[in-house]
Amino acid sequence: MVAGFGAALRAAGLPVGPDRCARFAQAVTVVEPATTRELYWCALATLVSDPAQLPILDAVFGAVFRGLVDPAQQRGQEPGVASPSGGTPSVDSRSNGSAGPPREVDLPIASAGERLSTRDFAELTDAELARLSELMRELALRTPPRRSRRQRAAPAGHRVDLRASLRKARRTGGYPLRLERTTARTRPRRLVVLCDISGSMQPYARAMLQLLYCAAQGQKAETFTFATRLTRLTPALAGRPGEALAQAGHLAPDWSGGTRIALALRTFLRDHGRRGMARGAVTLIISDGWEGGDPAELGRAMAALSRLAFRIVWANPRTARPGYRPLTGGMAAAWPYCDAVVSAHRLDALPDLLAALADPIRRRPR
Repeated sequence: MVAGFGAALRAAGLPVGPDRCARFAQAVTVVEPATTRELYWCALATLVSDPAQLPILDAVFGAVFRGLVDPAQQRGQEPGVASPSGGTPSVDSRSNGSAGPPREVDLPIASAGERLSTRDFAELTDAELARLSELMRELALRTPPRRSRRQRAAPAGHRVDLRASLRKARRTGGYPLRLERTTARTRPRRLVVLCDISGSMQPYARAMLQLLYCAAQGQKAETFTFATRLTRLTPALAGRPGEALAQAGHLAPDWSGGTRIALALRTFLRDHGRRGMARGAVTLIISDGWEGGDPAELGRAMAALSRLAFRIVWANPRTARPGYRPLTGGMAAAWPYCDAVVSAHRLDALPDLLAALADPIRRRPR
């Protein structure tokens, strides 16, 4: 298609060489236009180098791709405003008809990653999800700070550093003319992630694990997956993204299995949480709330976790549906112990998740 279109443009007098045709083909591959108008924007951005060439492009494009209204009819309109007949805006001269410098128009051509950012993670393939990794790297995954036991020097600190004061007094004959003060250091709270990898959560689990790798930016997170059993994936996520996700799939034998959220929480509290991993931490639970066991057990496990963790954030992609209510047994039992419930079902919904993780205030309902 690109070769035939380029030959028609050359025959009409437009200097289109193999380099421009290659750029046009690449633009079509990246943008994946769904309408003829989007295809026209690709051609305009890659095949035209001078405003005088626009009439030739409009005429050949209308001849090759039948059904388009002549884009030249849109001269004089504001950029991005289409006529009722569905034409395509372009570049025009000044409205008073006088010869003047052409007006530049910003072409609203979105990249493939930006187009995918508004699609649900369940609709993306592995290749499409990999394209979003660069956009996920632009996000910052942080947790609120907490006071550390270590001290640092501070002129307005509330604590006197006796050793530093006496050491400095040696310069003044042993008289401490100036007291050195310290204050407590701050460090980010630990992030603990419990990700549901059952059959209904598999596409969202892939996206969340990729987010933890790409948006961490030095924030080390303790990552666990669960379906019918609990698996620790923190060492596996230390490698490259593709290798880390592949190794995570091998370490978790219950991938796409059933769901036992209460059992996974009890195992986490017994083996890791009560030993210090969950104390004062921000806990992120990624699940749709479908509990295969007794919901009352999940409620008791969530109550025990809430007494240890600083904040509990639940990411449930089903909350994005209009009119959602926590009516399922598992989600209804866990809801009272959550500080925030977000959807995180697509890329443009992830800022709500990041804001909930970074919130320094406990907002748990009574």
